[in-house]
Amino acid sequence: MTVVACPTCGKKVEWTPANKYRPFCSERCKQIDLGAWAEEKYTIPGATPNEAQDDPLSDEK
Repeated sequence: MTVVACPTCGKKVEWTPANKYRPFCSERCKQIDLGAWAEEKYTIPGATPNEAQDDPLSDEK
């Protein structure tokens, strides 16, 4: 049996088909995570691309 930590609260959760909230431990933790995504609290750090990279026609002469 695989056991994982709930991404929201850290509680140990069995990863089984019987656990309909996996990888979360409960509906509450699942909703908290969804709310965080909706509020854009999760981001991937990175550099802002240059405008020239965004415009594929800028290299044409």
